[in-house]
Amino acid sequence: MRIKHPYKLSALALSISLLGQTAAANAVMYGSEAEHHAATTPIKHVIVIIGENHTFDNLYGAYKPRHGQTVDNLLSKGIINADGTPGPNFSKAAQQQASNLNGYSIDPVLTGAYAPLPQPQTTYATGLPPGVADVRFPANLKNGPFQITKYVPYSAYLGDPMHRLFQMWQQMNKGKHDLFVWTNLTAGIGPQNGANSPIPGHTSLGGESMGFYNMNTGDAPSFKALADDFAISDNYHQSIMGGTGANFIAIATGDVAFHNLNGVPDVPPANQIENPNPQSGTNNFYTRDGYGGGSYVNCSDPAQPGVSAIMGYINSLPGSAFNHGNCAPNTYYLVNNYGLGYTATGTVKPLGADKMTLPPQTIPTIAESLSANGVSWKWYSGGRNDGAHPSNEYCTICDPFTGFKAVMTSSLKDNLQDVTQFYQDVTSESTLPSVSFIRPFESKAGHPANATTPDFENFVMDVVNRVKSNKQAWDSTAIIVTTDEGGGYYDSGYVQPVDFFGDGTRIPLIVVSPLAKKGHVDHEYSDHASILKFIEKNWDLEPLSQRSRDNLPNPVASEDNPYVPLNRPAVGDLMSMFDFAHAADKH
Repeated sequence: MRIKHPYKLSALALSISLLGQTAAANAVMYGSEAEHHAATTPIKHVIVIIGENHTFDNLYGAYKPRHGQTVDNLLSKGIINADGTPGPNFSKAAQQQASNLNGYSIDPVLTGAYAPLPQPQTTYATGLPPGVADVRFPANLKNGPFQITKYVPYSAYLGDPMHRLFQMWQQMNKGKHDLFVWTNLTAGIGPQNGANSPIPGHTSLGGESMGFYNMNTGDAPSFKALADDFAISDNYHQSIMGGTGANFIAIATGDVAFHNLNGVPDVPPANQIENPNPQSGTNNFYTRDGYGGGSYVNCSDPAQPGVSAIMGYINSLPGSAFNHGNCAPNTYYLVNNYGLGYTATGTVKPLGADKMTLPPQTIPTIAESLSANGVSWKWYSGGRNDGAHPSNEYCTICDPFTGFKAVMTSSLKDNLQDVTQFYQDVTSESTLPSVSFIRPFESKAGHPANATTPDFENFVMDVVNRVKSNKQAWDSTAIIVTTDEGGGYYDSGYVQPVDFFGDGTRIPLIVVSPLAKKGHVDHEYSDHASILKFIEKNWDLEPLSQRSRDNLPNPVASEDNPYVPLNRPAVGDLMSMFDFAHAADKH
């Protein structure tokens, strides 16, 4: 039975649901005993490619769609002109300064706009000393979005904007989107980062978050061609405010991981609990936050640092569905990046105050659901190799099922393989799984600082061409291309506050398939849970749990504003990006 309104569950019901998920996961059947669910559409294969750290406006901000289509981006809003120069409405994207001395706030007191934009900063891969002014960019950039490739080649390595949960809530400033730069400069990536730790006033960040690429001047030519020939969404979002780890877990579960002992929520070490309140005498430099420090939050307790600021906003929104923020009692959720509980081969990792490792998780994943219903799947990771000998191209937190007990203590862990195995599997429809997740090699994932956008673009096109070369598979395949999160880059699009954890900024979503609507720009609101909903609808599967976001209804929107669901919270299932009625005509 599908839960129609899961976000109206009481706190007690949420707690019972959370604790009961272990039993549900352990009850899953695997192998030949599983009932096989046939596809409900002509799509027999779904391939999800997940790159890193680009918002929709960062990549598609200047995109002009095909005739008859509209798009919501920097160009259509008049924020920029087609040539990348400031447009008539450039001031709509102006970044503000603020004062936040007394306690964490997501709408601090504004103190005036930047003039000019702070100069972007460098990182280790730019060829310049890290953490200094990036002299490739002028020091007098106008306050607003700037075209990156006016100053550096499209293939250049760039600085890396900040992207963590409490910081991103501040950047959004309750939908005003005007504190991206200020939060970069004042909070940075958090003080617990070892040798890379910033200090107040020196966060090694600047105005890099306002950069964008321009498809009108030759940037991202393949991504432009895919949009012209297939379908994109201009209303797809990262599920979690913050970075890679939490969003990859959301892709796998539609949910958020939590600190636990044998599946039961418990309290993490004190040094691992977030405290975004500013340090004494500083303007917004967090007390405890960082890759070597706080990343857990008990958002059910308004007395916990930072919680009341976010929950106060959520509770002020119309509709009771927002009221509890999807926070189970006494549960510390992981909202940023920690290592996962198992090695790539299935060995449990040690835990402790000095180990920034997420304990093994028991919340349900799409992996168990697919296997229990006879739908084949694999997760392919670049650089994983045989698991025992991963290379520097392997991203551990981008291989999310290695955090889950039901996968790593069963034969399901054999479904976690290297990208090179996909290259073999795709040559035959009989070996291509029904559902494939692909995380590129680290150097090809598009993450600013250690990869470039054309690296990711070329990786995607290579996968597309490999699928096309197998015509039988191509005719029944949908390739979904997205990123894990926006990487801290500016975006001008609407963001729906679904719960305490997000949503976050818009990110690119491309559907490449002969069954996709040609040149279509889809406006239905969606996030990472929409990929789960699409898979579940395509193979007639149930939502993963009572609290996972794949329970949310499809959006109902007005004709005047297709971007904002009237029945919030709601996320789509991506089916509106396809044209199954005319599928036979395309062959």
